[in-house]
Amino acid sequence: MQKLLLPMIGILTAALACGCNSAKSPAAVATDVAAARQQASAELTDARKDAAKNVDSAVTNADGSSKNLNDVGARSAYDVEVAQADGDHNVAIQQCLAQTGEAQKSCKERADAAYDQAKTHANVTRLSKLQ
Repeated sequence: MQKLLLPMIGILTAALACGCNSAKSPAAVATDVAAARQQASAELTDARKDAAKNVDSAVTNADGSSKNLNDVGARSAYDVEVAQADGDHNVAIQQCLAQTGEAQKSCKERADAAYDQAKTHANVTRLSKLQ
């Protein structure tokens, strides 16, 4: 999952820097949104597989301590939630590129705020499971 995350961030950053608040054509936006959704789906699937593998491994290696199992479960759930947030954010940013000027800027700000909120929620949920 992390192997794909850094290139995606680089591509997204380059696209945002070059965009300069100019709108893309509806066809280009549709194509980019579809690609972002597909990428998000693949990364979420990978995160879920990794989470299941980590939990299974923790169950197999459990030494009678439920704390380790709980920690692994909390971390795995966090990773899945963050993967979902990353995908949702990338899709939202691609949708914002259909707009221009202040509307695009506002759209990106809302997408960023939703992303920050989703990551915060994931972290709060993870921390609450660790207690």
